[in-house]
Amino acid sequence: MAGSGHQNAFQDSPPEDESSVISTRGLEAFGRKVTTTASHLIGPLADPASHPHYQTAMSEVHKQLRRPVLQRSVFSLARTTPTDLVRSRLSSKEIQSRALSYVPEEMLRNIPDEENAYSLFQGFQATFPDFADDGKKHKRRASRGRKLLEEMPTHADSPHAVQKLRREKASMMHKLEMFSVRKNMASSEIREIDNKIANLQGMRKIILGRLASLEQEEALLEHEIIDVEGRLEEAHDLADEAESAAMQTPTKSDEDLESEHGDVAGFMSQSLYEKLPSASSTPSRGKKPRNIRRKSMPILHEHFKPGTMIRSVRAHQDSITALDFDSPFGLMVSAAMDDSVRVWDLNAGRCIGLLEGHTASVRTLQVEDNFLATGSMDATIRLWDLSKAHYDPQGSQFGKDDEDDGIAFGHPDDQPVDPPAGSMSDCPLFTLQAHLDEITALHFRGDVLVSGSADKTLRQWDLEKGRCVQTLDVMWASAQASVLSAGDSTWRQTSRATDASADFVGALQVFESALACGTADGMVRLWDLRSGQVHRSLVGHTGPVTCLQFDDVHLVTGSLDRSIRIWDLRTGSIYDAYAYDHPITSMMFDTRRIVCAAGEDVVKVYDKVEGRHWECGAGIAEAEEGKTPAIVERVRIKDGYMVEGRRDGVVGAWTC
Repeated sequence: MAGSGHQNAFQDSPPEDESSVISTRGLEAFGRKVTTTASHLIGPLADPASHPHYQTAMSEVHKQLRRPVLQRSVFSLARTTPTDLVRSRLSSKEIQSRALSYVPEEMLRNIPDEENAYSLFQGFQATFPDFADDGKKHKRRASRGRKLLEEMPTHADSPHAVQKLRREKASMMHKLEMFSVRKNMASSEIREIDNKIANLQGMRKIILGRLASLEQEEALLEHEIIDVEGRLEEAHDLADEAESAAMQTPTKSDEDLESEHGDVAGFMSQSLYEKLPSASSTPSRGKKPRNIRRKSMPILHEHFKPGTMIRSVRAHQDSITALDFDSPFGLMVSAAMDDSVRVWDLNAGRCIGLLEGHTASVRTLQVEDNFLATGSMDATIRLWDLSKAHYDPQGSQFGKDDEDDGIAFGHPDDQPVDPPAGSMSDCPLFTLQAHLDEITALHFRGDVLVSGSADKTLRQWDLEKGRCVQTLDVMWASAQASVLSAGDSTWRQTSRATDASADFVGALQVFESALACGTADGMVRLWDLRSGQVHRSLVGHTGPVTCLQFDDVHLVTGSLDRSIRIWDLRTGSIYDAYAYDHPITSMMFDTRRIVCAAGEDVVKVYDKVEGRHWECGAGIAEAEEGKTPAIVERVRIKDGYMVEGRRDGVVGAWTC
């Protein structure tokens, strides 16, 4: 059919047109042929087997359309096409208005205020000047001939030279303008960072206040836990006593037998006498109570800047002679020349009681957990249990009826609250009496306490039995050293004259059987308590030793010769030393810092990690106000929390 149609078309055409390919009749014949062929291929699909070519072609097309790459290309084309249509038909302002109409209201409200006078393009151009028009890298290179012409020397008055100078001036002015833009951008960034820092500082103060309140509530809860534990222990003791008394009570049959024998009741009946607790059940005078350790450690002071004053209190009306505390924001005990010993709550800054018993001023004391040892000029040592103090840190604001016994946490501007009478009446444990002169130094660890006195002796005490178990004569040890100095190279001459104005035993520390003692002749003696002998003497100080402390490697000593010396305990040699302008009256170190009182209104601090010296105390904080604080006499530090006592009776707590 197609062939016949084709023949008819060419038969109807004139002979002169048969040779022409694009003749009108040729095109019509070609169109009829294509139409006939297509109709033949896409005919009625009643019989699919009669049109296999079309079915095969369409299946191939469907397979290609299912390919993901082709689909993504089609979809991307469909997405870009409307954008091109919008850009071709709408203006830029209309496009911006339509874009903003679809932005959520929340995003529109949070648009920051633009304070910069320069546009984004100017900032980009100033930051990356190489991308400016004058510095484009993709400019067409000039021909070599033109380059040679430009390199030729030109006269100063020629038009080319003037034009070149103008271009250079314009380029420099543009660079100068870009520098101004960059400077202003940097300045605006600095102001933005300052605002962020101020906001962060405000947030930090809020979090610090929250941490302080949490630690305060933690201290209250821990006080309640200790109180409940004490009552529980008393209940157990009462139950044990009741059980032992019940076992010793005579039965009714025994009483009947006694009445049958006709025994006459004397001054006190046998049954009542046997009901009395036995001597074994009565706690002995030297029995050591249980040791109470804190279950939590405050961390608030770690977040303050070093040298920040935490609290300042008027502890006494006279010079501080001794002070110590158990932990940061814990309990502190202070003694002064006014013959008083006070216990303080460092968290609240309140005095919780007075320790009465000594008949003279306390020269030395130590706080360890809930135990306190005080050495006085009355030649006695007294031990106290601070956990038995009648102290209610919650006060009456928590529904307490006994308002007189409560000392609540108060505002620092409030007037000082006097401690309730008898709040420390149950704290005394026992008194150690054996020295013949005032106690000038003491230290205890575990069940062993060692004390030094102006009678030139050291005494070792057993805290379980409450008695002296060993007496060490320092003068005898000095004489022995003089005798053995000629034959033994490890001994040094120790017959240096002592300073009469200083304490003979200035400081000491004990650890198990090891004892270090510093005396007025400038010697530091290391004793062995098992043999009672001095096995090493450290010679170096030229004045009385007033303070010392050792760990597993080093021994640090302070003296009236204005020096601090660090000794190596493994070799006995001086590891390091440094001096100040005034005598050293007190010294202590923790894991990082060595602090000492050196006759000034500030505490001298030496950072062992950084190797630098700096000062901390009221002398720096109050210098700006024109005040002159008193001289620091005593200083203690634990975990970066420092407490210092001054000659005017003021005690300050600092971060260090």
